[in-house]
Amino acid sequence: MRLTLKPLLARLLGVSAFAAALCAPVFLTASHAQSAAPANASVAPVSTPAPKIGGPEANIRRALEARLRPGTKIESITKSPFFGLYEARVGSDLIYTDEKVSYLFLGSILDGKTLDNLTEERLNKMTAVKFDELPLKDAIKMVNGTGKRQIAYFADPNCGYCKQFERSLTQVKDATVYVFLYPILSEDSAVKSKSLWCAGDRVKAWNDWMLRGQMASSPSCDTPIESNLALGQRLNVRATPTTILGNGVKLPGAVPVAQLEKAINDASPQ
Repeated sequence: MRLTLKPLLARLLGVSAFAAALCAPVFLTASHAQSAAPANASVAPVSTPAPKIGGPEANIRRALEARLRPGTKIESITKSPFFGLYEARVGSDLIYTDEKVSYLFLGSILDGKTLDNLTEERLNKMTAVKFDELPLKDAIKMVNGTGKRQIAYFADPNCGYCKQFERSLTQVKDATVYVFLYPILSEDSAVKSKSLWCAGDRVKAWNDWMLRGQMASSPSCDTPIESNLALGQRLNVRATPTTILGNGVKLPGAVPVAQLEKAINDASPQ
């Protein structure tokens, strides 16, 4: 299931939620960005050129910082391999622009032959995860066999694809699986996540719900749900399930068992 995020257009430029929700890639000229912003948005006049100091990356950064909302942090500016465009990383999103910042491109670039999402692949590399630095204490730990191979994944208890993925995980041998509860679909997802975390036997409670549809009541307790949500945002987790392999590569979706086994093996030390 896809995580519904606050639209990037609305967040950065103040355009309407309707326009931001469009699935098609969006091109904005600098003048569009200026006129689309609300009266209280801080957007520099389009007629003000970027100062010619430093290389194009520095000029692009200055131009974007002047036009985007105050406090917007631009992580990096890099020349992309696409059409001579530059990519600006803003949090967990990429904005493409030309050298003069005359146009902004918000959306994904796909490979014309394979339809692979090249923007998503790029973001995954830029937000690569160091597995050993994950807060594994905040996850439900399940061990199959020797548990020598490790994966972590973000799951919503109301996510049908997560339940499908759980059935695949039962066939993965000799692996330790860390489940980060990531309730993004509804308020009920948060309620269920808290109940599952507070269960006396978390692994049993998780399997009972995800594999058998049985949910037992649990006492209230402190949970890592909020920190898990923040972690997922930092790691660019936009969907459940999203798996993090031992080498830090993210694998979105309920991948089939054979594909999952290959990915785990490829990511595991030889």
